[in-house]
Amino acid sequence: MLERLGQKNQGALESGGFDPFADLMVMQGAMPEHWQPVNLRTLTPFQRALVAMDGTVTKFLEAYLLEPIDVVRLRQQEQQLQQEHVWLAAAAGTSVIARQVLLRGRYSATVYAYAVSLLLVDRLPADVLRGLDLEPSGLGRILLNSQLENRREILWYGRETIADLPESIEVHTGNRFISRTYRILVGNRPMMLINEKFPIDSPVGQ
Repeated sequence: MLERLGQKNQGALESGGFDPFADLMVMQGAMPEHWQPVNLRTLTPFQRALVAMDGTVTKFLEAYLLEPIDVVRLRQQEQQLQQEHVWLAAAAGTSVIARQVLLRGRYSATVYAYAVSLLLVDRLPADVLRGLDLEPSGLGRILLNSQLENRREILWYGRETIADLPESIEVHTGNRFISRTYRILVGNRPMMLINEKFPIDSPVGQ
């Protein structure tokens, strides 16, 4: 594991020896095999902020862009895990909500992020479950409105190319992303696993 961790961090270290994410990504060595390391100096300040931030991405985008951000829900469906999920600490057969959304500028129609999430049904408070059905907003806003005490644990980040991305999504995002995965914990128990993908070809922050 340590050897793999060193390999995964190589791209960041090549950016000048200083890795500002070294104490932020708690499991960088577990980054998916199909992701690639990132040389941080190839990222814009905007992209680095998206990877590092520990708050609500939607609100950050609105403040940076001075544009309302709409959460476009592509899919939200309850299903069962086909196998044990290490990062959610959940057994096979556990009920989860699989959710996919786009974060899109209301004025520009630019898609700034594509997010894929798994949420554990039996660990979600009732008001969070209601928010998923009723509120046209992101998970960060739903959690904020619920006043549920929680913390985020960013696991890994990297460069991702998705060859089989549905055309209905790719037309807005391209298929190359700077991606990160984090989980939301309540009382040290994982409740959600979220993968946020930020289009590399977006003109924002260039």
